[in-house]
Amino acid sequence: MKRDLWRAARALAVPALALGFVVAFAPGRTGLAIRIFALLACGAALLLVLAALRRAYPRERPLRRADKREAPSRAIPGMLGRLEQETILGVAGSFDLHYRLRPRLRGLTRDLLAARRGVPLDAAPERARELLGETTWELVRRDRPPPEDRLAPGLPSNDLRRVVESLERL
Repeated sequence: MKRDLWRAARALAVPALALGFVVAFAPGRTGLAIRIFALLACGAALLLVLAALRRAYPRERPLRRADKREAPSRAIPGMLGRLEQETILGVAGSFDLHYRLRPRLRGLTRDLLAARRGVPLDAAPERARELLGETTWELVRRDRPPPEDRLAPGLPSNDLRRVVESLERL
């Protein structure tokens, strides 16, 4: 608060000097000069009050943006977000493909084969291989070995597209 008072005094120093000059050298204009000085002093007092209020009541932050030009962003559901992340990691690296994406695809394939075709994935491997195709079968078969090079690239995107298409055909 003292800092604000000091600023107001500095801001009113020049008008006070001007008022003194008018009183000393133009006595006929003293009434007008006093009114102008009073107006400037009231403005400075108003600014002091506003500064004190601003400190006492900090600016509120809206919960949502008021900008209606932006389209509202859609939040990705948790399960879909995890599946998307696993897919990205599976394409990027063989370790994530084998230990993250493959179990998810294997479970999905097992459920789709059982529900839509009545074929158990592990009990009838030849029939499952026939329905799925080579690319998908190599990815979801039970005895698929873990990758030797954990840092090798994962599943190419073209192969991933074939896997998704074969699962959609079920």
